[in-house]
Amino acid sequence: GGMGKTTIAKAIYNEIGSKFEGKSFLLNIREFWETDTNHVSLQQQVLCDVYKTTSFKIRDIESGKNMLKQRLAQKRVLFVLDDVNELDQLKALCGSVEWFGSGSRIIITTRDMHLLKSCRVDRVYKIEDMDEGESLELFSWHAFKQPSPIEDFATHSSDVIAYSGRLPLALEVLGSYLFDCEITEWHKVLEKLKCIPHDEVQKKLRVSFDGLKDVTEQQIFLDIACFFIGMDRNDVIHILNGCGFFADTGIKVLVERSLVTVDNRNRLRMHDRLW
Repeated sequence: GGMGKTTIAKAIYNEIGSKFEGKSFLLNIREFWETDTNHVSLQQQVLCDVYKTTSFKIRDIESGKNMLKQRLAQKRVLFVLDDVNELDQLKALCGSVEWFGSGSRIIITTRDMHLLKSCRVDRVYKIEDMDEGESLELFSWHAFKQPSPIEDFATHSSDVIAYSGRLPLALEVLGSYLFDCEITEWHKVLEKLKCIPHDEVQKKLRVSFDGLKDVTEQQIFLDIACFFIGMDRNDVIHILNGCGFFADTGIKVLVERSLVTVDNRNRLRMHDRLW
C-alpha cells in the first residue's frame, strides 16, 4: 500500500467523470467491509450517486444485486471501486459487465493481482515507481507548499526521499510532518526516522501484511525480509519448503499483493519501507 493507487483513481475520476451519465466512487471498500456489517449500504450509495437521489432502499445483498443490474444497465456509468480485497465485494457491487450500460467504465484499485485475474478484467495497470525529480516535487508540495525545497533544506529533503524509498504515501506523510519545522528539528526527525518508522506511514504500509489471511504467508514474508532479500527465488523456495512451508504458493501470494517482487534475474526484492 501507499503507492498512490487511490490518488490516481481520484484524478481520473475527476478528469473524465463529467463525460458519463452517472458516476460513483466507493472509497476504502476493504476497510468498510471489515468494520461495518451493513454491506447493502455500499450498494445503496452506488445507486444514490448515479441517480442523485436518496430514495433507494435495499433489503439484502441479493436484492441489491438485482437492483444494481436493472438500474445501472440504463446508464453510461463511471464506477470506481477503491481498495478491493475480496471477490465477494466485486460480486456484490459489479457482478458483470452486463450490469452496466454501453460505454461504461469500471476502475478497480487493489493490492491483490490475483483478484483482478479472478474477475477477468480487461486491462491491468501497475503503478511505476516515481523518479527522483517526481519524488522531490511531491515531497516539496507537502513540506514547503511549493514544487521544490527551500535552499537550506535541499540536502535534508534528499535524505527524507532516500528514507521513504520514493513511496508516495511516505513522502506525503513525512512532508506534512516536517512542514514549517526548523533545521534543527529536521536533524532530530531524520535521526529518529532512521531508527523508528513514522507511525502513520508504518500503519498504512502494514495493511498489506495484515491482509494476509494465512499465518504461513506472514511467516514467509518475515523470513524473506530478514534473511532472503536478493536471493534466487528458487533457492528460497527450496529452503522454506525444507522448513515445512508451502513457499511456492506463499511467495506467489506475496508477489500478487505487491509485498515482494522478483527482478529480471529471479531474485527476491522488497520495498525498502517494508523491511
